[in-house]
Amino acid sequence: MDKLQQWIATTPYKEYTLTVASADASFRKYYRLTKEEHSVIVMDSSLELDSLTPFLDVTQRLLNAGVQAPQILVKELSLGYLILEDFGNTQLLDVLNEKNFEALYLLAIDTIIAMQKTNVAGLPLYDKTFLHTEMDLMQEWYLEKNLKLSLSQSQKTLIASTLNTISNVVLAQEQNLFVHRDFHSRNIMLTNKQTLGVIDYQDAMSGAITYDLVSLLKDCYIAFDREKIEKLALAFRDKKKLDINDALFLKYFDFMGLQRHIKVLGIFSRLWLRDGKEGYLKDIPLTLAYTIQTALCYEETKDFAHFLQEVTQ
Repeated sequence: MDKLQQWIATTPYKEYTLTVASADASFRKYYRLTKEEHSVIVMDSSLELDSLTPFLDVTQRLLNAGVQAPQILVKELSLGYLILEDFGNTQLLDVLNEKNFEALYLLAIDTIIAMQKTNVAGLPLYDKTFLHTEMDLMQEWYLEKNLKLSLSQSQKTLIASTLNTISNVVLAQEQNLFVHRDFHSRNIMLTNKQTLGVIDYQDAMSGAITYDLVSLLKDCYIAFDREKIEKLALAFRDKKKLDINDALFLKYFDFMGLQRHIKVLGIFSRLWLRDGKEGYLKDIPLTLAYTIQTALCYEETKDFAHFLQEVTQ
C-alpha cells in the first residue's frame, strides 16, 4: 500500500483521498480516489503484471467498438498500476429484481451485440482444447477435491463423454466473436447516467456467439424465471437477425451454459480450496442447479444430470 501511495503522489491525483473499492477473484485490487464530487479508480495489478497488457489491449478494442469500457487515465506498467474512469459503486446485481430484470437485461444484450463488433484479431481462440481445459476443472476441484469423491471408471467415462458432447454443440454454433468471458451482473456497472459500463474483460477471447449471453442470463449470482430467460435469449437472436429456429438456438444457449457452469463449479471450488476465498461457496448451489436442470432437458446429457443429482444429494 505504501508503494501505491508513493506512486499516486506522482500523478495528477495526489490530492485525492484513497479508499478500498473492491477485490476480484484474481489477485488484482481496486481503490477509489476521491476529491469533492470527482472520483477515479486505481487498479493494482502489481501481483499480476502480465494481466495489464491484455487489459489495455482489450480496453482499446472495446472503446473502438463503441462499448462503454473505462477510459485509461494514467498507467505505470512497470509497477502494475492504472488509474481508470470510475463507473461508480452500483453493480447491475445491486438493482436487479423481478420487476426490472427484463428491461435491464435487454440493455445488457445491446451491449453484448456491441461487444461482438469488436476486432478479435490476435485474441486467443476458445477452441475445443480450451473448452475442455475449463470443464475439466469440475472433476478435479469440485467432485474430487471439494466433494472428496472417488470416481469409478464408468463415472469418469460418463463425464468425459458428456463433456465431449457439450463441446461439439458449442462449436457447432457461430464462432470467432468477441467473448468477454465474465459478462455477469457483478461486472456490469450501472453508471450515474443510467448507462451500462463494462469491466473485468482482460481475459477476453474469440469464441461462440452465445457465451456472453448465457453469462448474463444464467448468472451464477442471481436467477430469474426460465421461460422469461428463454424469451430474452431469443430476443438476442432476433436482434442479431440470426436464421436459427427457437429449439436449435436454445440448445446452443443451453449447452454453452452447461460448459460455463461446469467450469464454474470447478473455479468456485478452487477459489475456496486453493485461494481461501470462502465467499464463493454460497454460489455453488445455484451453479449446480443450472447445470442439473439444463442437463435434464436433453437426452444427450440426462445421464450426467442423474449422476450429479446422485453425488450431490
